Amino acid sequence: MPAKCTGLSWLGVKTDKFEEMKRFYGEHLGLELVSESDGFVMFQADNGDAFELFDAERNEYPHFSSAPVAGFQVDDIEAAKKELESNGIEFIGGIGGSNERSRWAHFRGPDGNIYELKWQA
Repeated sequence: MPAKCTGLSWLGVKTDKFEEMKRFYGEHLGLELVSESDGFVMFQADNGDAFELFDAERNEYPHFSSAPVAGFQVDDIEAAKKELESNGIEFIGGIGGSNERSRWAHFRGPDGNIYELKWQA
């Protein structure tokens, strides 16, 4: 059975215009700032979806380019990862996060861009 996507729950962007984009998302799009650290901010939309902004100088996810990374919500991340791998999809590392909050796994799509499987408690 194919992996089941239940929504798009996360979006991340790495940018070299970090401060400008932080103001844009908060002040102009009205996203709520919920977490901030050096070179990173997390916003949340009214429906609970997460948007994370990374400073290009920050190297936590070196495989992220300037293209947005979309997180596909799944109900079983292990099964979804196994299904995609069996169909030739390349994953970048293992499954991150924790069972108490959220888990994710980054992969390279057929178009060469980075995407993410996302599971939330």
